[in-house]
Amino acid sequence: MRILILCCALLTGCAKPPQTTPSEPAQTKPVTTTVKPDPHSFANTHQVKSRHLELDLAVNFEEQILEGHAIIHYDVVDPDSRHLVLDTRDLKIKRVEAVNHSKQRKLSWRKGQSITGLGTELIIDLPVDQAPIKVVYESMPQASGLQWLNPDQTSGKQHPFMFSQSQAIHARSWIPLQDTPAVRLTYAATIRTDPALRAVLSADNNDQNSVDGVHQFTMEQAIPGYLIAIAVGDLTFQKISEHVTVYAEQEVLAAAAHEFAATEDMITATEALYGPYRWGQYDLLVLPPSFPFGGMENPKLSHITPTIIAGDRSLDSLIAHELAHSWSGNLVTNAVWHDAWLNEGFTTYLESRITEAVHGTDRMQMEGALSYQALLRAMQTMDDEQQKLVSQAPFADPDDHFTAVTYDKGRFFLEWLEQQVGREVFDRFLNGYFDQFAFQSIQTADFLAYLQTNLLTPHADQVNMTQIKDWIYAPGIPDYFTPPMTNKFTQIDRTVAAWLAGELSANDIETQAWSTQEWLHFLRALPAELSPAQLQNLDQTFAFTQRQNSEIAHDWLLICIRNQYQQAYPRLIEYLTHIGRVKLIKPLYEAMMAQTATHQLARQIYHQARSGYHNIATRQIDLIVGREADKPD
Repeated sequence: MRILILCCALLTGCAKPPQTTPSEPAQTKPVTTTVKPDPHSFANTHQVKSRHLELDLAVNFEEQILEGHAIIHYDVVDPDSRHLVLDTRDLKIKRVEAVNHSKQRKLSWRKGQSITGLGTELIIDLPVDQAPIKVVYESMPQASGLQWLNPDQTSGKQHPFMFSQSQAIHARSWIPLQDTPAVRLTYAATIRTDPALRAVLSADNNDQNSVDGVHQFTMEQAIPGYLIAIAVGDLTFQKISEHVTVYAEQEVLAAAAHEFAATEDMITATEALYGPYRWGQYDLLVLPPSFPFGGMENPKLSHITPTIIAGDRSLDSLIAHELAHSWSGNLVTNAVWHDAWLNEGFTTYLESRITEAVHGTDRMQMEGALSYQALLRAMQTMDDEQQKLVSQAPFADPDDHFTAVTYDKGRFFLEWLEQQVGREVFDRFLNGYFDQFAFQSIQTADFLAYLQTNLLTPHADQVNMTQIKDWIYAPGIPDYFTPPMTNKFTQIDRTVAAWLAGELSANDIETQAWSTQEWLHFLRALPAELSPAQLQNLDQTFAFTQRQNSEIAHDWLLICIRNQYQQAYPRLIEYLTHIGRVKLIKPLYEAMMAQTATHQLARQIYHQARSGYHNIATRQIDLIVGREADKPD
């Protein structure tokens, strides 16, 4: 894809906060901020800005399309504006109308420029009376923001399933809208589907009672378009606490409800740290295994991968992460994807604090140490620009902003800030930050201005702007940062060394009380090369090949690929053909394609598994396996 900066500008001045509802406190005044143009949107938000969306969509599983209309309510920012420009990708536009008091009249519209990856701009003449604009359309089967599953790709095997993944710029593939995180809007939706199926959205879901397959939804808090989400399938639900309901297929509901039992405790802990939860309900939707991510923080209904259902709640820090987005990301949002660390770095820091509050300091420290090790490994493959929290290099695809740097370097930057000024001071700062920018979209410059006034100036003897900019605009990790450490991992390192030296047998390693995090460190502490006898010894002693914990199985299978431990290949095939989470499958394909001996195995597995993967996954793995398949070994 070519890297282009579109000649469109985002709004000046942040979105107004939504009307206060009983579930959200009164909000502070918006802070004026200057937002630079979004290179990933055609929208003319400096002239016309959307504020409310009405959707009426029928779900057509046979043709794998959504069909219906979107009504856009908007504010004219520039009185001289003559057009509303929307983002679309693979949408069939049928007609455009002005809607005023139930009367409709046709509006002139045309398609503008098309850019690979970004889609096509939809240019609509504004009605003289500034009436709401209705776009009648349908999506295409190849919509990048939707995945359509046949019944045999679901747990129940009886009904089809469809779900969305709109971040970063995939909402435009199923809704014509201003697809930039700088624009926040409320929405209402009517979803029409088979009466045997349930529809859920990133809105209020608990009281949904379908009448002839018609579902009604409202989202009263203003959110960016990438947080609009939908799923339709043979879903049932179980309310597990005051704020939390779990939605899933019947076959996985009980296990999911057990696994996520600590969610209400997480909400309580986060409110104690960072102020009230402002969204009402916090529900969890367990998606089929093809979901390409661990989770997606769609407000009021986080989408969750089933790969974190381990039976012992050892992987539920992912729930803490998606919940944390209710403060950092959903409440205070990056205005452009260039500043994605404002979403993900803050959220990863909050995740660690929630995990510590609910599961204890030991687990938080172990997860921090694992993340730091993974960050260092990831940065070894990055150039200097990619190692910066805010890079000056343009990105053709905003998904490229979501790296270990965005998440973990951002987290460790905030952790370092906490260490400089003390936890009590830093928590007060974050509470003020979330209140100040609540329901707004901001950029790094806004954060820095707030930081200077509210933290650096009062604590000038402890931290300064030179250090801050070193973290944000320089590559790598500052050498004055003290990495996270844990004595538990130090002991495991000694154990691994003793086993390798023949001083300790695998049977004598005390593992009965080990957590998932300790097992992961044990596997990552092993040398790159192991003998067949060593691999067999480990497998016979600890049954790694049969582990159902997805994270432990992933690390073990990586070791097996690198050492060509063929006894594990049936499990590898089963693993890669049953889950589609990019974090877990991509490294396995990369490891296989790194060795000539496993090229054919990778191609065979991918040929079998590809149809069950989300397009977000196939776009990445095609580059690893698909294109390589045309090259000679």
